[in-house]
Amino acid sequence: MAITYSMDSLKHKLAEILDVIPRLSSVVYLDYPLYGNVGDLLIMKGTEAFFEAYGIKVRERWNAENFIPGRRIPKDAIIVCQGGGNFGDLYPHFQQFRERVVEHYPDHRIVILPQSIYYEHEENAKKTRGILAAHPDLHLFTREKASFEFALKHFEGVKNIRMMPDMAHQLWPIAAPAEKPSESVLRLIRTDKEANSSLQKAEEPDTYDWNVILSEGDKRGIKRLQTINVLNKKAGNPLPIASYWKRYSDSLVDKSIRFFNRYESVVTSRLHGHILSCLLGKENVVIDNSYGKNANYYNTWMKDIPSTKLIQNNPEEAEKPPVHV
Repeated sequence: MAITYSMDSLKHKLAEILDVIPRLSSVVYLDYPLYGNVGDLLIMKGTEAFFEAYGIKVRERWNAENFIPGRRIPKDAIIVCQGGGNFGDLYPHFQQFRERVVEHYPDHRIVILPQSIYYEHEENAKKTRGILAAHPDLHLFTREKASFEFALKHFEGVKNIRMMPDMAHQLWPIAAPAEKPSESVLRLIRTDKEANSSLQKAEEPDTYDWNVILSEGDKRGIKRLQTINVLNKKAGNPLPIASYWKRYSDSLVDKSIRFFNRYESVVTSRLHGHILSCLLGKENVVIDNSYGKNANYYNTWMKDIPSTKLIQNNPEEAEKPPVHV
């Protein structure tokens, strides 16, 4: 019998992570996003909400630019790596960072939060398998069925592979504003290497991506903090960059939520455009990305969520209003 999910049950599903990160445990949170991709910021905010909900103490927070693999980590701390969609060789910087962490900390439990997996080259997947399989207490959460099946097939020797929804579901529900939307349909369309040009039309008027929602001042603020982060590392990391970033990223996420709330419905090729729409209870159409990530996620978790629709083959369907269920 097929399992159906609601937004409530997807949030509750995340509680199964407590099997490997118990309540009241201590963690070191690695690879938090110090950049302006709002989707990754939603994952970070969901992760922090998960820690808070279950009394998990975050001893340290490090991003991929200021953490030095090999530095001392408390013996009783679980190393937790940010989830998302950058596991594989499409984004080598972040994958190489994770692999260095796994190699440097064989005596710590390491938990990789829900990730979508994509490799263009088999030899890179084999390299990852060797590194992960050598760790005695590594736990890999995959974000949808296709990634789960890939990991089971290609990561032989990795004993702890499970499937879990995106950490942003921990934010459910996000309260809607009292005022009604002032505009009709928001088009949030990818413009990067994951864009699916055969399905989406990014050149239409009133089409946005995360980087358009953020102002030039927002981008300057991010760049300034990134520069301080690099200089801070050279000085031995005396400044609490994670604390500064928490406050600033809160404002970026809040701004994005307000932007979404101006619209009655959403058409998007961004996975977190889709997830944020669902967190806000908005009708939405999700267009698949270049390698099937959005469709895989939708078909694994979201297909029974009311007022959502997936566009995987026919681009004309994206121009129709979101489905009413």
